[in-house]
Amino acid sequence: MSQPQSLPLRGLSAIVTGAGRGLGRAEALELARLGAAVVVNDYGQAGRDGSGEASAGPAEEVAAEIRAAGGAALAHTGDVSDFRQAGELVESAVAEYGRLDILVNNAGILRDRMVFSMAEEEWDAVLRVHLKGHFNTTRFAAAHWRERSKRAGEPVFGRIVNTSSEAFLAGSAGQPNYAAAKGGIVGLTTSTALALGKYGVTANAICPRARTRMTEDVFAGIERASGDGDGLDPLAPEHVAPLVGYLASPAAAHVNGQLLVVHGGMVAVVERPRVAAKFDSKQDTFTYDELEAVLGPYYADRPTGETFAAAEVLGLKRG
Repeated sequence: MSQPQSLPLRGLSAIVTGAGRGLGRAEALELARLGAAVVVNDYGQAGRDGSGEASAGPAEEVAAEIRAAGGAALAHTGDVSDFRQAGELVESAVAEYGRLDILVNNAGILRDRMVFSMAEEEWDAVLRVHLKGHFNTTRFAAAHWRERSKRAGEPVFGRIVNTSSEAFLAGSAGQPNYAAAKGGIVGLTTSTALALGKYGVTANAICPRARTRMTEDVFAGIERASGDGDGLDPLAPEHVAPLVGYLASPAAAHVNGQLLVVHGGMVAVVERPRVAAKFDSKQDTFTYDELEAVLGPYYADRPTGETFAAAEVLGLKRG
């Protein structure tokens, strides 16, 4: 883990959830490389669907890798979808490093199925880990920063980076639970950004595209590197981690409530949805016939299944 010329996160502490593998691992290593002390959280289950026994192995391995490179790291194996354990995760960072400065929410699972076949448990499990997991850690981190700010009588330093997905932006037919959870995370992020801004805390969300065990089937047909094969995989998680490091840094104090798509050396800032067309009733309220007269022609001229303009511009696919 080579050190950069400057260490913008020196003296800061961070939590990265789901950091035992894939994106979370790359993000934890990047924050440590930039100088942060990192709590590496991972529940350690073997299956990407959340199956298998919990294990300390993945979190311990990443924490050991950080320490071997000269950084500071603590492994934590709590389940972020459990409210109490999420609180203990935040408490562990404060106890170990004196305070918490950065929270990166990344933990998640998949239970893919078409909406007409999905079981209630498959819906609940994905919403619990992704959306509730993001809320749980955010809730305790936010309380920590608010209390610190009140004691200090001024804003403090705090950064939240949440993980959404292009499945929310462009749709994903076989992932109604995942797409809904990732859309909810964007709503949670913007609400949190508004609530915590006065305390000096920013909250942003990223939509990463990366080859991990969560997406191994999605990107199975895409080459891992161009040219002679010695280059970095275009879908490597290491392409995503630098943006997380930047958003976690003091330099990003002016970036708040934003959604950014990132992959393969590309970062795109996504605008909030804008009104594409507006129709006014000619009487007190619309009638069925009047709505058909204005909306029928409008949608007849648009491609079937067209989604947000942002998805069209970026050429987004499931991720």
